[in-house]
Amino acid sequence: MYKCSTLYLAIAAAVSLPVAASASYLDDIELNGYVKVETSVFTHSGQKTGQAKTMLDATKDSAGNLMKFEPSARFFVNGPIGEDSSWHLDFNVICDTKGVNSDWRCHKNYTQNDWFREGYIDTSIGDLSLRIGKQQVVWGTADGIKLLDIINPTDFREMAQNDMEDSRIPIWMVNAEMNVGESGNLQFILSENRSNVIPGLTNDKRDEDSGHPFLMKGVDSITGRVNGFLHVTPALAAVSASFNGAAFAGMFTGALNPAGLAPFTGLTVDGFASNPAVVGFPCAAPGVCGAPVVFGPGQIVLNNIAQNGLGPGDPNGNNNVTNLMNISGPLPNQVTWNPADPKSAFEYMPNATFATFNTFNTFNGTRFVGATAVYEVKDPSTSKPNFGFRYRGSLDNGLNFSLNYFYHYSANPEVNMYWRDAVTHQRLTVQRALPGDYINNATGAPGADGRPDFVNTASNLTADQVPNVVANPFTDSPTILLKNSAGQYYGAFNVNPMLGAVMSGNPVELVMEQTRSRVNSFGASFDYGTQWGDFPVVLRGEFLYDRNERQPVVDKRLLAIGDLANALTMQDENKFSYVLGVDVTVLTNLLISGQFIQMRNLSYIDDSRTCTTQTGIQFDCSRYTADFSTVHLTNGLQKGWKNKNFFSLFLSKPFGESQLGRVNNIIMYEGGGGYWDRLNAEYSFSDEWVGTAELNFYWGDQNTTFGQFRNSSNAQIGVKYIWGD
Repeated sequence: MYKCSTLYLAIAAAVSLPVAASASYLDDIELNGYVKVETSVFTHSGQKTGQAKTMLDATKDSAGNLMKFEPSARFFVNGPIGEDSSWHLDFNVICDTKGVNSDWRCHKNYTQNDWFREGYIDTSIGDLSLRIGKQQVVWGTADGIKLLDIINPTDFREMAQNDMEDSRIPIWMVNAEMNVGESGNLQFILSENRSNVIPGLTNDKRDEDSGHPFLMKGVDSITGRVNGFLHVTPALAAVSASFNGAAFAGMFTGALNPAGLAPFTGLTVDGFASNPAVVGFPCAAPGVCGAPVVFGPGQIVLNNIAQNGLGPGDPNGNNNVTNLMNISGPLPNQVTWNPADPKSAFEYMPNATFATFNTFNTFNGTRFVGATAVYEVKDPSTSKPNFGFRYRGSLDNGLNFSLNYFYHYSANPEVNMYWRDAVTHQRLTVQRALPGDYINNATGAPGADGRPDFVNTASNLTADQVPNVVANPFTDSPTILLKNSAGQYYGAFNVNPMLGAVMSGNPVELVMEQTRSRVNSFGASFDYGTQWGDFPVVLRGEFLYDRNERQPVVDKRLLAIGDLANALTMQDENKFSYVLGVDVTVLTNLLISGQFIQMRNLSYIDDSRTCTTQTGIQFDCSRYTADFSTVHLTNGLQKGWKNKNFFSLFLSKPFGESQLGRVNNIIMYEGGGGYWDRLNAEYSFSDEWVGTAELNFYWGDQNTTFGQFRNSSNAQIGVKYIWGD
């Protein structure tokens, strides 16, 4: 196994050798490049995913608004090292003045806008050809999609609009090749591991990417300001702090309640929200409450407390920012409660007991303080390289083929969630405890007054033991508790101290940890040229089996009881993907290329279940593989596909005098009803000046990978001036 220092010494050589050699071979250095300006505008008016800053924010981009203004200058420098070696440098000074923040404007390492794009040396040792340094290696050639092309990560700032040569991120590697026999070639790759660049997920300002034209719904569910669990979780905890304060003051009982929400284990979120007339006790001070009054329908009361806290100035008020309740406007009655068709966080949690919300709080002596959430990136160390090999060969009948293997860290980030002590950072255990330990309210002694004031710390339901029907929350709906390795519990007043339970007193936080897992990728490809009448034809295919990729799994039954960390998890996935294509050249150099693409999830999860709330509402509480690109609070946490199909048609034809121009069009359809069409043209006015134009249209079901970008459809023009030796 190569050590980190071995790889980096080779990389250092790629940079230092050209400098050392330049004095001797200065006259042989070649310098060329181009200057280019590209600008694009939106062709549709509308709000993009994650663009809103609040639930009621109607901000949108209008057709004709600038999406991108991107001047760039590219410099290619080449020179020899002795008689048999050479070096190459590629600099790309580029800025997009319309980037939503500094991460998307100018230089950023390991992105499409990395100004030092490539730098390597080419040399040989006997029959072995070596390319050492920062570079790209292309294994796959499918149209509009990367399958075998897995060596370099990808910058998805413009989804698939950019040419793959531009969106592919060069990385440091040792690339060795040697010919085998008469027609074989063996290639070995040793490279650093790097992540794909995904808006809203992998940059320093990930939760400030609001307004990025290609922010996916699945990413918005993680870091988005309105719908992302990074912000939803502390907002939920803030609401529970308001409820705790109200319960403590006596607003629900008429008298001071030092146990906060703990006596409300018999009440679920749906039990409160579906109540046609919530009765409460207005309190002038804690324990000083007036006569009972009808506060209003439960869903309106819940929304009022969620948005406003306990009144003006309450720091726990959500102020219509985060998607806690399904609201259509600022008025009290502009709220919908429907767990059977959830669109907001509380609607996904109808069976959570009010005692669960104690867990999300601490009491600092004056008020209740809710839990927080943090996002941490723990990428694998760059001292752990990727490596693999490819064998290419040809048969006597003209069939070309390859066999590939790559052992690598997935380029796609995964996000795992867990609770921890916010002070000590100790990871906490989730316990699903049932109510059932009785105390006598008058004496505080053990007894059976018919009301379970605290939850039973002795019970701990497994995920499979959580009931589907909550007829009686006292016995059917567990309360979520958190405890540390010393057995201390967290929260306000959740557990019965008479059982000897010890409270920590420290606050808790939900950790969203971004990392990447090791994957074994086995691949193969073929292409075969033949003739159909007068037309030349190429048949081709690519195949890829990925072992131990990761997939998002949603368990709505656990989410319904408020078990956030276990309801949204990343689990192992084995998948098989392939592309079958046909390329035909007809008429005058018109290339027609058709493809069928299928991605088969061999570890697909689909456990269908139906649950019932405290008031008898039935809702879907299945456990299933979610669709990473579109899963979202507003679409029922979209289920993924067991077999996802794509179809594409690519047309390419030269045009103009001396065929100095070329027009290309690719249209791609995805299963579920999403479409993308890219039409682009390039024309050389002279040896130096080149003009470009491009249209990108997205349409179809807005809960598909392509359809979600309907409002990011765009038109682009550019001009390029080429210079050099």
